[in-house]
Amino acid sequence: MGSLTRHAMYIPLFMTYERTSAIVASVTLARKWTLNNFLLAPTVTTDQILLFAILAGVLGFLLWGRWRYDVVAFSALLVAVVTGVIPATHAFDGFGHSATVVVALVLVVGHGLSRSGVVELIASKIIRAGTSLSSHIGVMSALAATLSSLMNNVAALALLMPLDIETAAKEKRSPALTLMPISFASILGGLVTLIGTPPNIVIATFREKTLGEPFKMFDFAPVGAACAVVGIIFVTLVGWRLIPATRIDKNVPKDLFKLDDYIAELKVAEDNDLVGKRLGELDEPAESKEVQVLGLIRNGHHMGASGYLIIEAGDILVVQAGPKAIEGFAGSLGLKYVDVELGPGHLKDARLELMEAVVTKDAILDGRSALSLGLLSRYSVHLLGVSRSGHRFRERVRQLALRAGDVLLLLGNKERLTEATHRLGCLPLAERGLHVMQREKASLAIIVFIAAITTASFGFLDLTAALAIVALLYVILEIVPLRELYEAVEWPVIVLLGSLIPLGGAFESSGGTAIVASGLLSLSEGYSPVVVLTVLMVITMTLSDVLNNVATAIIAAPVALEIAATLEVNPDPFLMAVAVSSSCAFLTPIGHKNNTLVMGPGGYSFGDYWRMGLPLEILILLVAIPMILIVWPL
Repeated sequence: MGSLTRHAMYIPLFMTYERTSAIVASVTLARKWTLNNFLLAPTVTTDQILLFAILAGVLGFLLWGRWRYDVVAFSALLVAVVTGVIPATHAFDGFGHSATVVVALVLVVGHGLSRSGVVELIASKIIRAGTSLSSHIGVMSALAATLSSLMNNVAALALLMPLDIETAAKEKRSPALTLMPISFASILGGLVTLIGTPPNIVIATFREKTLGEPFKMFDFAPVGAACAVVGIIFVTLVGWRLIPATRIDKNVPKDLFKLDDYIAELKVAEDNDLVGKRLGELDEPAESKEVQVLGLIRNGHHMGASGYLIIEAGDILVVQAGPKAIEGFAGSLGLKYVDVELGPGHLKDARLELMEAVVTKDAILDGRSALSLGLLSRYSVHLLGVSRSGHRFRERVRQLALRAGDVLLLLGNKERLTEATHRLGCLPLAERGLHVMQREKASLAIIVFIAAITTASFGFLDLTAALAIVALLYVILEIVPLRELYEAVEWPVIVLLGSLIPLGGAFESSGGTAIVASGLLSLSEGYSPVVVLTVLMVITMTLSDVLNNVATAIIAAPVALEIAATLEVNPDPFLMAVAVSSSCAFLTPIGHKNNTLVMGPGGYSFGDYWRMGLPLEILILLVAIPMILIVWPL
């Protein structure tokens, strides 16, 4: 595969005039590009040389890895403007391109689905600890693929990865066994729909530009779903067994899993389903969330932790767990944070977040309790839990005299939390993504999303407009807090898209794609279009293992269109081939961000990915090519 890639990359650059002219004879005169004039020219133009040099520089710097990909792409755009390859008046057209806008909107919508607890709700219904390893990988992979088809696949993996790590810790097995299969499955799931992965959006845009109509929401489904199903079966039954034993036996650092144990209090409301049940009935849900119920407080008195105690309205449960576990346990059982509803209105109605802070020696809180200090009334911050080096205490959390070194779990508005910790002299810990989910809005979030997707799928509304409406409604309904709207967008990806789209357009209009296309045709001269399609997929897939998948799609899509035009065949199968192959980056940790995301927690090395990734890529080729030819015949 490496040799094939090298030939494909170098042959287009050094093709002779005779070979180029031979291919020109088969190009239709009605083509809108002036390819005949270009290909019949005795020499390669300066613009083409500059564009090849710029794109080669982009590839080199991305492989070097010293600079982030968005900086590399934006720098390349500026170089193209300075050298005159791209007119200054059109330099930033890519940032208003529909593909760029759709990717940004998908990230916002995905954040809303996460923030409202939709993903957590789905996971809680499906994931069960104690199943066999293969079953766990199968369930998690299927869930990852399903979520990735509806939201950005990086966001889907980021949501499921903590759940998988927690399950691995419970089962006392290395997360290396499961994280890579789940990462690969999340990539495969993105193949199924238009919004599943950015390359699909890019390919749809190229089709609209060329044929006047883009690929629709589920046009990718027949081929993408077949690849995803076969791929998930492979990683579930075979793939995880190919992970090196050294990674499985390796001790993963404890700080990847361990969260400080807080003693916290949660209130049972009058309308809660727990009223009338025995305390012992909480053992199973508490164990599933890694929470320990220490006892029950009623009317200010400790009632102990007897499993036969009948829970009454207004009772307070004393629990010990990490911050995410406490939040998840409270959300799943509908428990309230004590005293929050008694505080000022802006605390009750605000976007609540969790913050961890350490009581320092000179802090105002040292030696005082939250109650005596009036933490809630004066600072609009609620003390949810206290961690004291694993030691337990019998005092109520808000009545406990705090000490220097105590770690506090605080609840409140983000701005209030920042102000309170500063005024109290506490030291905030590094953020660990602790959010209070708005589970009561989960149904609303999913209804709005499904309605918009359905409307767009049946052609009643453009997909970009539909996603924009969803994003706007999420903000209006406060599913996505306004301050998190821009935080939800992954701006480096937006800059990458906005920078490379003008470069790709210039590469195409200058005739650069014709050179590459003729090189690929020359490489497979005398063979059927099916062979050319296969060669295109292999080369695109190989490039995607070292380049960003969006960059690969932008470069390969016009080449695919050029090849189809030269062969005078349907361009759809070639575009679909690029869509599949540009997303299937399984050989390296740098080909796709999901692979990079699991590298540290899984303890993988650079050379671990190809062991499972190479047979998976071959399997995808064997499945995708026949499916493409069936669904999108030449």
